[in-house]
Formats: sequence, structure tokens, C-alpha cells
Amino acid sequence: MAETLLLGIDLGAGSLKSTVITAAGAVVATASAPVETLAPRPGYSEQDPEGWWAALVGALRDLWAQGVDPARIAAVSVTAGAHTHVLEDAQGRTLRPAIMWNDARSGAQVARARAAHGDMILARSGNRISPTWTLPQLIWLREEEPGTHAAIRRILPAKDWLRRRLDGSAATDITDAWGLMLADAATGGWSAELCALAGIAPEVLPAITGSSAVTGEVGAEAARQTGLRAGTAVICGTSDTNAETYAAGMTRPGIGALKLATAGTVSTLTAAPAFSDDVIHYPHLVPGHHYAILGTNSCASAHRWLRDALFAAEGFDGMDRLARQAPAGCEGLLFHPYLNGERSPYWDPDLRASFVGLGFGHGGPHLCRALYEGIAFTLRDCLSVLRDRAMGFDTARLVGGGTRSALWRQIIADVTGLTIEVPAEGDASYGAALIAGIGAGVFADTDDAARAIRVAETLRPDPSVRGVYDDAFDRFREAKAALTPVNHRAVRTLRGAA
Repeated sequence: MAETLLLGIDLGAGSLKSTVITAAGAVVATASAPVETLAPRPGYSEQDPEGWWAALVGALRDLWAQGVDPARIAAVSVTAGAHTHVLEDAQGRTLRPAIMWNDARSGAQVARARAAHGDMILARSGNRISPTWTLPQLIWLREEEPGTHAAIRRILPAKDWLRRRLDGSAATDITDAWGLMLADAATGGWSAELCALAGIAPEVLPAITGSSAVTGEVGAEAARQTGLRAGTAVICGTSDTNAETYAAGMTRPGIGALKLATAGTVSTLTAAPAFSDDVIHYPHLVPGHHYAILGTNSCASAHRWLRDALFAAEGFDGMDRLARQAPAGCEGLLFHPYLNGERSPYWDPDLRASFVGLGFGHGGPHLCRALYEGIAFTLRDCLSVLRDRAMGFDTARLVGGGTRSALWRQIIADVTGLTIEVPAEGDASYGAALIAGIGAGVFADTDDAARAIRVAETLRPDPSVRGVYDDAFDRFREAKAALTPVNHRAVRTLRGAA
């Protein structure tokens, strides 16, 4: 009898990845396809949903070309970044490109909403408002694109829009519902007050179901386009970070997770949310738990920017080799990776990136290593908030594309002081495949599926560089504070010229 397979699909900011696993959790095949991000104005970040579907079709066709038999796939699940959403009109047509989670256009709307409704928003949604969330983006649309806003008849989080192309369902899970900042944290349903603030009716929002619930099956047209077997079970799925932290092994309190992806994140599991103005909370895949998370705006995206700007010939591997030639602390050079503002812990869309301390003695190796260290400092900045809230941890699972660099992995351990464990398979598409297995009954529950998770490497901080990094981190924070008014003035000048 042919072995049962499970398919997980993750829509990332830069690419869509599909992973096929066995019922024992072993990876059979993976495939990826690029996704384009548009920046029509400074601070804007958008994507065309049709490009997501094209990437999904391309990635699945690649799997079949590798020899995966779609008839053996028992279930498929989808994940994507929270907050990113698709707007549709009465005919189901997409109204505009999807505004991304790292879009900073709604800064003015956030400031006004915080001043007038900040306490209510925190009490209802469980989180502080920032330009990341869908709520202020909808307020921006009502003010800046009123025709588009008036035509909204359906709002779907990104993963749910993709999944609906597979099975026709209009549903979401509670984690992505929270990501819209339109759900009531106390009731688990849609909040009439938050919807009113956004200027929408709750009826335009999808039904909320479980992350591992069966939402339908692959339809005939989706099967024709993707090559999946018609009738394959489709499982709701969840946000990428929820799936990724679970797949990495963050399955109980006391273990954290750090992510080096388009954005960087620091998260930990909690038995109950402790709502505050500086820590974000979501329901977790593990029943009865939430996760506290702080996220930056730029991580691997800053790495890509530096490559494209200065090191296109060397590429990522060449940059990594260069970074190894510079000492810890980069001989005083610092990098602030605030290329599109910053989320945690500053919540300032008008911060900007900078190299600080450049001298004639610095070269390409210092620039490359300073980027690694600067991103590690932003994660330490976020970790400090959790530690101040008695939610710190000593061991963290490290995930994301940045983990491919052994040097960067060690720098993360050295700068944060954490013991770092790198899972053998820990990305969101792997987590989505595990969710597919839970929904299809291949795994009994999240505990059963978690038995497939393995640690491939353990890294411990090097005590010989702790003093260097403690001093550099202090200077990193001091320079950030000193440059903040300069950044704000530069952004105001740019906006005035636009």
C-alpha cells in the first residue's frame, strides 16, 4: 500500500514554499517559487494575490516533476503572514493589491486611533495598534481610497484567500482573525466596535474555525490547475509564525523561538495572554496556550538589500565569507536595520537604517558582519522586553532562512546569551504539513505531531565575546536614540517632496 503523504504550503513575503512529508514527519520533497513585492511609494509594501496563486501552481508542479504522486497526498494546509489581506467586491473580484504586514502607510491613522480609541482597541483586540495591523490599513483606505473601501464585500487573510482557491471555503482561524485586529479577544468572534472603527460590517469577514479543521476539498478547477487530486482534504491552516514556532518545537512554556526571515521575531509560549502595550499576543496552535511575540520590520530583507546594493557579485555566500574576516564587534561599526521603520520594541514607522562609526579602516567584511550583528541586536532589544515582563527564556529554537549561515547562528547565540537549538525541519511549510496531518487524522493531536520534531544543532554563547557585544549593544541603543529625531526629520522632508 502506498505511503500517505501530507502537503504544507507557506506563502512568505519573498517566496511560496511547499513541503511534502510522510506520516512519520520525514520530508519527501520541497519546492519554492518567488513572490514579488511592490513598493509604489516610500513606506508602501504590496503584493498581487494572483502572483501568489501563480507561485502556488508553479511550486506544486515542481513537486510533481520531482516524482511526488499527488494521489498519495491525504491533506493540504496553507499558512501565510498574518495581517496581509485581500479585499473583494460583490462579484468576488480583487479590489486592489494586498497591503502587506510591513507596510507603513497608516502611521497617521494609527496615531489618531491610539489617541481616541487606544484603550478600547487594546481591550477588545488584546494588542496595541500599529501600522502592521489590518484595522488601521482599512481606516487608511476609507480616507485615501474611499471608492475601494465602499466596494468591500469580503475580506480574507492571505492564507485563506489562497486556500479558498483550492476548496471554495470562506473561513479563517482564530490566530489570523486576531491578526486583522477585528476580532474580540474575549469572545473569539468578530468585534462590532472594531469593525465599526474600520468602517466595515462584520458580515464581510469569514467564519472563524479551528486551525486544523477541515474546510473542504480540492475542487475540479483547482485540481486542473495545480495537479492536486480532486477531493483531497483541505485543512484551514494558520499564520506562518504560529505554524513555524510549533514546527520548531516551541510546544511548551520555557522554550522560545527566534526567526531570521524577511522580518525577525522573538516569541515564547504562555499559558494565558497578559495583554500589554508593548508585547503582541496570539492564540497558539497548542490548545489552551497563547504566544507572546515581538517582531521587527527588517531581517533577511535587510540582508537582501545590502546584497543588491553593494554585493551583487558576491551573493549571500560571498557576503558570509566576507563577514568571517571581520572581528566580533566590527571594530566599532554598527548597523541599524530600520529600512522601513520599526515595529518592536519602538513601534516607529519613521525610524530609518544607518551604519554608524564608519572609518577608513572598515571595508566589505565589516559591512557584512555589522548587518548580522545589527539584526542580532534588534532581537536582543525585543528579548529585553520579554525579560522585563518575566517572560524570558534561556533556550530558543532558531528558524528562518537566515539560519543557513553558521556564522549568523553563532552571532545570535553570542549577542543574546541564549542557548540556540536549530531544528532539523522548522519552517512554516513543514508546520503546515503537520497541521494537515492533524486535520486529516494522521496525527491524533498537536502532541502526537510534535513527536516528529528533531533538533539538528545546539549552539552556546562564546563567553570570550560577551563583553564586546554588551558594549556594542549599549552603543547600538544610544545611537538609535540620538538618531531618532534626525530620522523623523528626514522622513518628513521626503514626504513633503513626494
